[in-house]
Amino acid sequence: MGDDTPRLRRHHRVLRVIGGVLAVLLVLVVVAGGIGVWTITRSFPQTAGSVDVPGLTKPVTVYRDDAGVPQLSASTADDLFRAQGYVHAQDRFWEMDFRRHVTAGRLSEMFGASQVPTDTFIRTLGWRRVAEQEVKLLDPTSLRYYQDYADGVNAYLKQRSGAGLSLEYAILGLQNPSYKPEPWTPADSIAWLKAMAWDLRSNLEDEIDRALLATKLKPEQVAELHPGYPYTGHPTITDLGGGNPRTVTPDAEAGAAGAADQSSADASAPAPTAYASQLEQVAASVDSLPQLMGPAGDGIGSNSWVIGGAHTASGKPLLANDPHLGAALPSVWYQMGLHCTTVGPECPFDVSGFSFSGFPGIIIGHNDRISWGFTNLGPDVADLFVEKVTGDTYEYDGQQVPLEKRTERIRVAGGKDVTITVRSTRHGPIVTDIGDAYAVIAKDQAGKLGVPAQQFQLSLAWTALTPGTTANAIFAFDTARDWPSFRAAAQQFQVPSQNLVYADVDGNIGYQAPGLIPVRSGGDGTMPMPGWSSGYGWTGTIPFEELPSVFDPPAGYIVTANNAAVGPGFPRLITADWDQGYRANQIEVRLSALMAQGKKLTSKDMSEIQADTYDANAANLVPVIRAVAEKPDASADVQQAARLLADWDYRDDADSAAAAYFAVFWRELLHDMFARKIPAATAPTGGDRWFTVVASLLGQPESSWWADSDLGTSDRDSMIAYAAGQAWKETAHQLGGDVSSWRWDRLHTLTLKNASLGESGIAPIEALLNRGPWHVGGGSSVVDAAGWDATVGFAVQRVPSMRMVVDLSDFDKSTWINLTGASGHAFDAHYTDQTDLWAVGKTRPWPFTPAAVKKAADQTLTLRPAR
Repeated sequence: MGDDTPRLRRHHRVLRVIGGVLAVLLVLVVVAGGIGVWTITRSFPQTAGSVDVPGLTKPVTVYRDDAGVPQLSASTADDLFRAQGYVHAQDRFWEMDFRRHVTAGRLSEMFGASQVPTDTFIRTLGWRRVAEQEVKLLDPTSLRYYQDYADGVNAYLKQRSGAGLSLEYAILGLQNPSYKPEPWTPADSIAWLKAMAWDLRSNLEDEIDRALLATKLKPEQVAELHPGYPYTGHPTITDLGGGNPRTVTPDAEAGAAGAADQSSADASAPAPTAYASQLEQVAASVDSLPQLMGPAGDGIGSNSWVIGGAHTASGKPLLANDPHLGAALPSVWYQMGLHCTTVGPECPFDVSGFSFSGFPGIIIGHNDRISWGFTNLGPDVADLFVEKVTGDTYEYDGQQVPLEKRTERIRVAGGKDVTITVRSTRHGPIVTDIGDAYAVIAKDQAGKLGVPAQQFQLSLAWTALTPGTTANAIFAFDTARDWPSFRAAAQQFQVPSQNLVYADVDGNIGYQAPGLIPVRSGGDGTMPMPGWSSGYGWTGTIPFEELPSVFDPPAGYIVTANNAAVGPGFPRLITADWDQGYRANQIEVRLSALMAQGKKLTSKDMSEIQADTYDANAANLVPVIRAVAEKPDASADVQQAARLLADWDYRDDADSAAAAYFAVFWRELLHDMFARKIPAATAPTGGDRWFTVVASLLGQPESSWWADSDLGTSDRDSMIAYAAGQAWKETAHQLGGDVSSWRWDRLHTLTLKNASLGESGIAPIEALLNRGPWHVGGGSSVVDAAGWDATVGFAVQRVPSMRMVVDLSDFDKSTWINLTGASGHAFDAHYTDQTDLWAVGKTRPWPFTPAAVKKAADQTLTLRPAR
């Protein structure tokens, strides 16, 4: 299958915010040197000496190491957060400003009419409205910290403007010269939680995918393509509900054990429309928003695990975490330390780790007592409901209930304001009002249900649209001292639901799943449900005390990698769409093997596991390819492929010729087996779910999925032979005829693109802001999760966005790495200065104690109270 094969580009939208006239202007300006060295460098922050900062009560010291990573030392908590806001703005204000316009549905104010559809969707969901309500729910101390942070950002804004803030403002000024950033507010920070929750939302894509598939397939075929969790062979996080955290079955032997055994459709759910092309528009609408943390769906995830002192060389725990998010520039993370010079009740912070620019506190990291990490729990927290709407009312339990209505005015740079009306039912906002994409499925669903088309709408229920307390939780994590106080913080962390791993200096380890997870009166959330009956609504959320939790398990370690948190007997429905557990299994295999050897683990061992490239999918499929190659009628191409794969260790290493060939084979196989037979919007991306689908079908050699009369295949072996032969030709086409020169990293490259303007379509601007490519190993649903999308190509789309290993015996022995660098300023020395190390799986020292921070300091800046 060559590159000219038509494919649907899912989850990889381009935010084209630059108009045609501006494009011409930009080319002329750049070529003429109008955006010159002074324009580029004038926004670089001051990082040494001293600077006056209004609002501070006492001086704050900012130590930056040779990677520009700041560690802040302040006498009061208020000054600490004012300084954090100031320093974030120094390095990342454009990113912060762009994000808050996304989360408020105000991109049109910056970039014009092209962004009205995006703003309309976000206004319909109401991210900003919920954030403003959550500001009112903050406890007094947290509210003070958010305001301190905003004051620090605004102090920086008073000192800088235009290109002095960031190069991107010089570019924006050519199109929108009147634009000026507004002062920062606490709601700007808290709205970021909604974007984070949206990008880490649950199975909404799976819900739509099932409906799309059902337009062409039988229910049992849909179930085959959406298999249940393969409990045989893959571990659960806890033993609750009959789970087995210690399952260690090599995936090459698990094979058919991962077969689909669950029906994905509720018998009473409305039947999907028969018009596939219209359902594809629904998928496109769901995927219409800028993805600030990465694409949803197959492949997004994270790894984390914690090892108790009984298994470590130091006798104290080790904690590892590497969240897998979109490949963005700058990285979504910002490394930082927040230290009170004297830690006590009035100034309780001594914490270091990964923050979000625009948000106060540390999200993932450690303080002087505990460490914690996150992976996505992935519960089903969003449902589509079918609504019967008549005029301004909708039906519910036989009664006509008034719709809730509000209007929103969208300001448009260079154009007229746009006014929209948002209508909501008890379930949530009606999303069919925002455009044709949802309206077409509504019409066809209506016909299927016998409802007049004009009365049929879809609403979206989503836990993040209920104001909550997550904004309080971050400070509680940062100051937690032990397991009880950590769980108290977790109880406030409501969206997005995460797997939290924990360790403390006393030697304890733990796991907690927090978050709002709905309890349904009917249905399982896998398909759109009737909104007119209380028999399918949400009746509440799972109580925190009933959510999965483990403290000091007998095994002495805990592994989480988005795999099932509980066994099939757990009494509460968390989701029907867990990650399939391949990464969790390999982490478990690696840890168990080391422990079986009697080895006491070190942070180096943790980092080596984070860089593991074992491809369980290859371990399942390569033996079949080799067996097919031994048949008398095997082609020369298939025989050559088998010889290349004969000694492969199934690792997606950067220099592996076998890994390169297998990736091409896998893409070919997915297209030939599935993409030719199912709706385009459901085309296989190639992640963990598809690993399980194909592994199951290997045990069904006569399944119809293997047959394609146009390709001349009739069973498993003929399809494998066809795909293997085509893949050999395609690999030679892409990498040349000399097999000795083949390398996986010639296909598998990472290009870091500016999150706002990096895909503008204007080559000079992209050259200014983007960086790469880096040639890397790893792959989809392997531990080193440099994921790629089979519907697009082999380029890296998802990455371990950071890696950290925390050593509870001595925090100064911990290590960390960011995907890019501290700076959001193109051409700053710290724009991508960590990426070379990241690309080869290396990490950097992570100083924490005052002595270590001062020793590592490359530059020191004093923030002084304004005179």
